[in-house]
Amino acid sequence: MESAEIRRRWLSFFEERGHTVVPSASLIADDPTLLLVPAGMVPFKPYFLGEVKPPASTLTSVQKCVRTPDIEEVGKTTRHGTFFQMCGNFSFGDYFKEGAIKYAWELLTSSVADGGYGLEPEKLWITVYLDDDEAEAIWRDKVGVPQERIQRLGKKDNFWSMGVPGPCGPCSEINYDRGPEFGVEGGPAVNDERYVEIWNLVFMQYERGAGDGKEDFPILGDLPSKNIDTGLGLERLAMILQGVQNMYETDTLRVVMDKATELTGVQYGAAQGTDVSLRVVADHIRTSAMLIGDGVTPGNEGRGYVLRRIMRRAIRNMRLMGATGPVVQDLVNVVIETMGQQYPELVTDRKRIETVALAEEAAFLKAIKGGTNILDTAVSETKAAGGTILAGDKAFLLHDTWGFPIDLTLEMAAEQGLAVDEPGFRRLMQEQRDRAKADAKAKKTGHADMSAYREIADGSGATEFTGYATNQGESTIVGLLVNGVSAPAASEGDEVEVVLDRTPFYAEGGGQLADQGRIKLDSGAVIVVRDVQQPVPGVSVHKGSVQVGEVTVGASAYAAIDIQRRRAIARAHSATHLTHQALRDALGPTAAQAGSENSPGRFRFDFGSPNAVPGSVLTDVEHKINDVLSRELDVTAEIMSIDEAKKQGAIAEFGEKYGERVRVVTIGDFSKELCGGTHVGNTAQLGLVKLLGESSIGSGVRRVEALVGVDAYNFLAKEHTVVAQLQELVKGRAEELPEKIASMLGKLKDAEKEIEKFRAEKVLQAAAGLAAGAQDIRGVALVVGTVPDGTGADDLRKLVLDVRGRIQGDRPVVVALFTTANDRPLTVIATNEAARERGLKAGELVRTAAKTLGGGGGGKPDVAQGGGQNPAAIPEAIAAVERLVVETA
Repeated sequence: MESAEIRRRWLSFFEERGHTVVPSASLIADDPTLLLVPAGMVPFKPYFLGEVKPPASTLTSVQKCVRTPDIEEVGKTTRHGTFFQMCGNFSFGDYFKEGAIKYAWELLTSSVADGGYGLEPEKLWITVYLDDDEAEAIWRDKVGVPQERIQRLGKKDNFWSMGVPGPCGPCSEINYDRGPEFGVEGGPAVNDERYVEIWNLVFMQYERGAGDGKEDFPILGDLPSKNIDTGLGLERLAMILQGVQNMYETDTLRVVMDKATELTGVQYGAAQGTDVSLRVVADHIRTSAMLIGDGVTPGNEGRGYVLRRIMRRAIRNMRLMGATGPVVQDLVNVVIETMGQQYPELVTDRKRIETVALAEEAAFLKAIKGGTNILDTAVSETKAAGGTILAGDKAFLLHDTWGFPIDLTLEMAAEQGLAVDEPGFRRLMQEQRDRAKADAKAKKTGHADMSAYREIADGSGATEFTGYATNQGESTIVGLLVNGVSAPAASEGDEVEVVLDRTPFYAEGGGQLADQGRIKLDSGAVIVVRDVQQPVPGVSVHKGSVQVGEVTVGASAYAAIDIQRRRAIARAHSATHLTHQALRDALGPTAAQAGSENSPGRFRFDFGSPNAVPGSVLTDVEHKINDVLSRELDVTAEIMSIDEAKKQGAIAEFGEKYGERVRVVTIGDFSKELCGGTHVGNTAQLGLVKLLGESSIGSGVRRVEALVGVDAYNFLAKEHTVVAQLQELVKGRAEELPEKIASMLGKLKDAEKEIEKFRAEKVLQAAAGLAAGAQDIRGVALVVGTVPDGTGADDLRKLVLDVRGRIQGDRPVVVALFTTANDRPLTVIATNEAARERGLKAGELVRTAAKTLGGGGGGKPDVAQGGGQNPAAIPEAIAAVERLVVETA
């Protein structure tokens, strides 16, 4: 049974039994504590925590998941992988243990003809929690599983929680016996290789307290309503139903390995090392395609780094197997063809996915060349210092600057006889991740305990947003935090977080910055609002300070936003939509939005593109945008179903989480996007849009920055002033400026060449005198000294070689000259063949000199170059060279 059919049967089974089918959420987690969705229940977390009411009491989904903690183990074993699909069915106060158990047994054991998976009942083993008599009785007495195939396990294996205070409960796992060829008998308590877990049923019935680990926490009591959360690993079931040894041999991964074999000629099963590489390629390429499909782009931080790391591991392993050219497109296309049966959007977005993947491959192949030079230098420095371990900060530099995965650094260093300080590298990596995660979380929560916001949400519900229709209005303070802690009141000067029952303030989201303004109380107290966030869904938290008086929970208030700021942001947001559509018209659908920020009077817009956008194209885009402004198109917003929005061709942003009902913003006949932000009423209100330029912000991602309205006018006014000043200087009209300035620059360049030529001739004139003044050191002609400061490296090299050539005869010659250029010491040393036969090699002499100068250098035995940091050390470096010549000669 193919994976796509397993998925289809799962959803059909539960839909026929009253469950609402929920599409897989994006792999981009809507949670500041997570980079990617690591488990099937993550999108349902707000429902289990009571933050949001579920759309129905019973739901089902097949959720895309990515886990990367054990990424180094991928390929080494057949159990580790990064991407997987988790089939889940969920009940919120509806059915409980008996219902969940009976559904699971029915689906697994019903015949294929009846819509089930057709597993043999006698091969299924059950585990239950240590004291869960109820679950065991259901399995034994109502389902009919023999007692000997039911085992009890402890908290570590059969009790589930989120790892933080909140819902928890015992779980029951269904395991499949793969037979004696996989190990000894005795059930899952004895051998989890033979008895592989395929389905976990979690019975959420308790509330847990704080504690560490999977076992050390107290149970505080029963939950108000009992919930069900189950998860079946699609890949594990596919392994069983397809009769293969491991998940890498299932239909969606084996085809990728087969394509890798076709590209490299390496057969799976031929050797352990190449088997590991084939498995790495299959897993990582599939994960990469799925991540790019959900809007992740390669980068050096967060989820972008996860994608970059796994893509580069895959490419490197292809090269280890002998691939020499680009391979990513062929591999990604196989994934799209296979996974596209389950996720049609992969096929729709094929061009964009290919574009991002190919750009990253090209960047990595280039990085390998540049990074190798950096690594070679670091290895040489380490060896020169007598070390055997490459410093962790060097490995981190290779990762952070050149995108080298640590395992690539490990292997390349090992080839040169060095180990790598992995703990030091991982410490620096963790510090970087912690900073990124803390920044993201702090932006949302202000370092407050999430439970404080949840308590407010439980007590007062979601905040009603009135800002689409009004800029001010009456409201009531329903929550107040001072220094991150709930408080009944706050005084003048206190930094506060305020929750209102209704608000005109827009909370930052969808690329739009938050509103600012004031909240006035009937008592005369005033709160200045600087920021608004939604740390938990639907609850707007106004962050600011008490300017006057005392603020109390329950007080009536009047909230008013800064209207001018809102209007400026709305102009920027509408301009972003116009820019998005104009770029897609010019570049195609691959120019999909990858992020944005709409601030007062200006915006930035990130989009997918493998190459820089030509200036002429950017000019055309700007012209089209301003043409739309002149057409005075109305901007409207409408609430509709997500399916209806898609039918109308509305553009959705990758990575955004949308509900069943969405808000669609339409700009005349030009643009239609899913958007929750605020906008102008008509394009004429934007006035003017000026694109400042575009640049790269990552592999396959470009950024346009622009000004809107008065800000755009002010920019152009300043440019006009500059142009007028240039006209006065060059005595020409505006249209003549490019030609006149180009002519002036050309003359200046010619003059610089003449000056350089004169200076070089003057330097070389000193060659005869230097050669004539050569010292005789034990039969070696030694020329050592300084030349005028400012002499460039090329001229110094020419001078050294000229001096060497002027010393006639067959005696050994060493020429070592020093100078200072750009406040840094520089040396070039040359030797002739006779000197080299006496053991005097230019490279060794340069390293001695450069070490004294506080730097490094190298080259060939006949000529070498070096430099350093300390010009004052040149006399000492000259003496060091003289000593080495004496010792060696």
